[in-house]
Amino acid sequence: MVVNVHQKMAQLPTNYPEDMLVSIREAFSKSGKTIIVLDDDPTGTQTCYDVPVLTSWRVELITEELKKKPSILFILTNSRSLPEQEAVELIEEIGTNVQQAATDSAREIVVISRSDSTLRGHFPAEVEAIARTLAIEDAVIVLVPAFIEGGRFTLDDVHYLVENEELVPVSDTPFAKDVVFGYKNSNLKLWVEEKTRGRIKASDVKSVSIDDIRKGGPEVVGDKLNACARGSVCIINAASYRDLEVAVMGLLVAEKSGKKFLYRSSATLVPIRAGMESGKPFVPQIEDVESPTGSLVLVGSHVPKTTGQLNVLLATGIYQSIEVNVGEVLHSTELVSKAEAISRQADQWLVSGENVVIHTSRKLEVGQDTKSSLTINALVSDFLVNILNGISVRPQFIVAKGGITSSDLASKGLSAEKALVLGPIIPGVPVWQMDVKSKFPGIMYVVFPGNVGDETALAEVCWKLRG
Repeated sequence: MVVNVHQKMAQLPTNYPEDMLVSIREAFSKSGKTIIVLDDDPTGTQTCYDVPVLTSWRVELITEELKKKPSILFILTNSRSLPEQEAVELIEEIGTNVQQAATDSAREIVVISRSDSTLRGHFPAEVEAIARTLAIEDAVIVLVPAFIEGGRFTLDDVHYLVENEELVPVSDTPFAKDVVFGYKNSNLKLWVEEKTRGRIKASDVKSVSIDDIRKGGPEVVGDKLNACARGSVCIINAASYRDLEVAVMGLLVAEKSGKKFLYRSSATLVPIRAGMESGKPFVPQIEDVESPTGSLVLVGSHVPKTTGQLNVLLATGIYQSIEVNVGEVLHSTELVSKAEAISRQADQWLVSGENVVIHTSRKLEVGQDTKSSLTINALVSDFLVNILNGISVRPQFIVAKGGITSSDLASKGLSAEKALVLGPIIPGVPVWQMDVKSKFPGIMYVVFPGNVGDETALAEVCWKLRG
């Protein structure tokens, strides 16, 4: 049932009166821990700022970063692009490396499995793989999909998406029809039962309600979390930053009594868990992006929101456009020469100061099953990587649209093992500064999720970065 967001919010209790961030930050600082975020695609950095992100999980690299004692360290797994068994094997490998790096650096860690705010991803497989690898199988799995910046709220255990000022249950959105990660339930207790194929019953899933948070505060939240059985799942309802602050304080209260937690969350929780402001905006300075060359936008995402944003960008008339015909990519025997031709054309435009957008055709190509659909996604992403590999002119900046697209272009197209998250340029859209060892050292790289922003968002981001 669709409900007006303002009417629903007016019916809720008022926010808990006390600001929790300072207290959380002090407690987290005293703990001497680093939050390691295993991000199943690169969009989880969308609420953070001044934090490192790794696209490689070599033990030496993770150890080097942990020795710097960061509050938060992202490791980009891109596991959402893989079939489930391959994703599990990857997470087990990364988890083993993380454990070794934590030992080698003498740094305690808190692990968050960051996932999509519209419930797509390998749940519970990835979380259970982390628990096995880190020997924390008795930890309570805390499920927090609320993504405040993107209008994703959890109320009465139901997860909603805000569209046109209406609360739409996520099961009624296109995201629930995802050919790989589709689902039927918006009620998260039923969703857990659905995703575990009945192994965990909805009746066994616990939750912390909005009333618990806003009326009871951290003490009541802590009590409810302490009451959770070891290895169980607990849902956190939330409709504001303050709700998540109170929830985190409750988690800290429960941890003091010896309770262990493993998080499966959207991006909003990540900085709050460390006592940092969520979504602090990045404001580019002219000197950050000053360049005689044009900018480059690469669009792989095919969701309807992305198509609308692409159409608005193209309608501005300030971008030269190259369409990649996905059908041809899937059946062509001349992919190398096709990619080289696009790279050459892009170079010619970029060096003359022209802005360039390279985008996939808008018809969604799907396979006969989950595995074949993921294979199609991988082939298209590899083709875009080959195009970026062939571009020799350094763009003014790069925007990558889509989770898998932005991950592969960063790690394979730009050969970057590390970047610095500067912050979101608009809500939910982070800007990275690529490491000095990347193909274009220090370039501004925008990780633009497919499902974030209104129709003008892509054009707005490009306008802000062009100065």
